[in-house]
Amino acid sequence: MRVGTFVLAAQFPGQGRGEALHRAVRTAEVAEESGLDGVWLAEHHFVPYGVCPSAVTLAAVLLGRTRRIRVGTAVSVLPNVHPVALGEQAALLHITSGGRFSLGVGRGGPWIDLEVFGSGLAAYESGFPESLDLLLRWLREPSVGTAGERYRFREVAVVPRPADLLDSALRSAAGGAAGTNGSAAAGTAAAAAAGTGTGADGDGTAEIAGAPDAHPEVVVACTSPGGVRVAAERGLPMLLGMHCGDEEKAEMVALWRRHALAAGHCPDTVAAAGHVSAGVVQIADDAGDAREALLKAMPGWLRLGLGAHRTVDDRVRTMRDPVAYTELLCSLHPVGPPGTAADRLAATAERTGITRFALLAEGSGDLAATETTVRRLGEEVLPLLR
Repeated sequence: MRVGTFVLAAQFPGQGRGEALHRAVRTAEVAEESGLDGVWLAEHHFVPYGVCPSAVTLAAVLLGRTRRIRVGTAVSVLPNVHPVALGEQAALLHITSGGRFSLGVGRGGPWIDLEVFGSGLAAYESGFPESLDLLLRWLREPSVGTAGERYRFREVAVVPRPADLLDSALRSAAGGAAGTNGSAAAGTAAAAAAGTGTGADGDGTAEIAGAPDAHPEVVVACTSPGGVRVAAERGLPMLLGMHCGDEEKAEMVALWRRHALAAGHCPDTVAAAGHVSAGVVQIADDAGDAREALLKAMPGWLRLGLGAHRTVDDRVRTMRDPVAYTELLCSLHPVGPPGTAADRLAATAERTGITRFALLAEGSGDLAATETTVRRLGEEVLPLLR
């Protein structure tokens, strides 16, 4: 079970944007201190629902402030950016963090962002697969050129390549092994400094045990059967939203599995897909107190934040009832005492097969309460899951 926190940098009524960003940074720092597996960062534009406009930029800050925890985007909105620019940023974070960065991408919504950034509605409605494929090529190939519908350019070198991280670890290990004292211990020490271990295969080539992947993990936010198919055909794990219950998530996982197998992916790889389930978390000794903390704060934030979204084509949209939505989230996710929270997570894992979680802990809107929930999640809930 791998449990992390989901950070929106939500601006609650009466709060400033700097306060929301400070809470976001502190949430990540406390998550590492408390033994959580990861931090997942959302991005939004022009709305108080979340005041982080660049998840990769905030990820860079947090990777610099932490040493162990994985930091990912949930998500970087692909229609708003050039896939090569995002790929370059992801490669840079992958290499400089020692392989601790995960790149979550998604379509976003039909928001005015598409007008501001000049990408247009087609980038949201039909352009995601092309953008995703170009991004994946950039992360996996030494040079890339394309002649697609939206992107056309001559072949250029990928600099830096995500695989440069692995190459660096290999050189470090080999250089240590060939040190002036000629001892194998020198190679082991060099590999340890790079966060790896060493060994040797039958032809004497250095082998790195526990080395990071050659490219950053890519996760796709999926909200529809079409999105599930796009992720599955490419063998990419899904990020499933906090509005979904266990039954719906189980159905999406089953659909993903069928599409992935039909696309020819290895059954073992399909079985170990690593999907991520988003949710909310609020830990208190009494279940009623945990629910009350969220019901007092979240509806006001949802009303303010969701109500500020503007569509690019002025299409009419219906906003969820904030109180009913908060009540739904409390019923679906780990809200209550540590034992209840652990049971809730274990039940979701059993019903869906998902064992990675990104849990929103800032639903109270209060920094101290957020820190307390994150600490209790790591120190009291995780041991029950182990």
